[in-house]
Amino acid sequence: MGARKRIAADARKEALKSMYFAKLNGVPTSPRKMRLVADMIRGKEVFLALGMLKFSNKEAAGRMEKLLRSAISNWEQKNERKAEAGELYISEIKVDSAMMLKRLRPAPQGRGYRIRKRSNHVTLAVDTIKKEVVNENTNEQNS
Repeated sequence: MGARKRIAADARKEALKSMYFAKLNGVPTSPRKMRLVADMIRGKEVFLALGMLKFSNKEAAGRMEKLLRSAISNWEQKNERKAEAGELYISEIKVDSAMMLKRLRPAPQGRGYRIRKRSNHVTLAVDTIKKEVVNENTNEQNS
């Protein structure tokens, strides 16, 4: 590995140390179905999202709930304290397509229809909600 690539790789590793995420690879659900669940909880506070996933009737919600619990646990382990309500939110959630199993289904007149059994990879990142202090002087100047 060249010096330039090593420097870039080290910078990526340092950036990952400050991120709190969990990955789920090779989920045997189509990415489209998983994205419906991901869009439902994107940007929400984590305990609110856990409640939404627990009472969702979608099959992908169970897997997403387990992944979210893992991301919260990773945050707790890196910060060495328990997460409190209103402290964490889902900062990023990505659903990418993974390996596709290709099967043939018999069709009329000697044909075969292709069945594509899709799977996906999910990456979920959590972060702390930053409490912004509103400066009253800037509000007066803007008025």
